[in-house]
Amino acid sequence: MIWNAPNLLTVLRLVLIPLFVIAYYWPRPWGRELATVLFILAAITDWLDGWLARKLSQHSHFGAFLDPVADKLMVAAALVLLVSDPNVLAYVWDTRLFEVVVIVILGREITVSALREWMAEVGKRSHVAVSVLGKVKTASQMVAIPFLLWRHKIGSLPTFQVGEVLLSLAAILTLWSMILYLRAAWPNFFTVPVRQPENPGPGKGGRP
Repeated sequence: MIWNAPNLLTVLRLVLIPLFVIAYYWPRPWGRELATVLFILAAITDWLDGWLARKLSQHSHFGAFLDPVADKLMVAAALVLLVSDPNVLAYVWDTRLFEVVVIVILGREITVSALREWMAEVGKRSHVAVSVLGKVKTASQMVAIPFLLWRHKIGSLPTFQVGEVLLSLAAILTLWSMILYLRAAWPNFFTVPVRQPENPGPGKGGRP
C-alpha cells in the first residue's frame, strides 16, 4: 500500500518545502519565525515517518525512495536560503568558511546519492547503507538549521552561534561519513561488470 501513514508524512514534508521558502521571503516581521517552525515541523515528520514505518511494519519501495529525497531537498533549500541571505552572512564568523561548509554538505549529498545508486546497480547497495555516523550528521544538521533560521537568542543561549558550530560539526561528519562510504565501495570500482547475454531475436538463432 503506497498511501500509508509514513508515506503521507513524507509527502507532507515535500509540500512543506515551497511553504518554507515562501515563509522565509515573506515580507513580514514574523516570516523568518514561521519558516523556522515549518522547518522544525518537517524535521519532526522525518523522525515520525521512520518510527511509524517500523512500528506499523509499513515499508514500501516508494517510501524508501521518497524519504531521503524529501530530507535532502528540505536541507538543501534551507542551506541555499541561508548562504544567499546577506542578513545571515552578516552574522557568521567568516563568510567564506560558511560558504565552504554549505558546499561540503551539499556536495557530499550529491556524491553519496550517486554512489548508492551505482552500488545498487552492481548489487552492493547494503555496503553503503545509512550508518550511525550518517544519522548523527543528519541530527546535527536538523538542530543547526533552525538555530540559524531563528537567530534570536533564547534566554542567554546564542542560538545563531550554536547553530553555526553545529553546522560546521555536521560538515566534518559529512566528510568523514563520505570517506567511509567511498572506502566501502572502493573495491567495486575496479571490478569488470559482467554483461548478461542478449536474447537473440528472430532470424538470429532465436525462436521466431
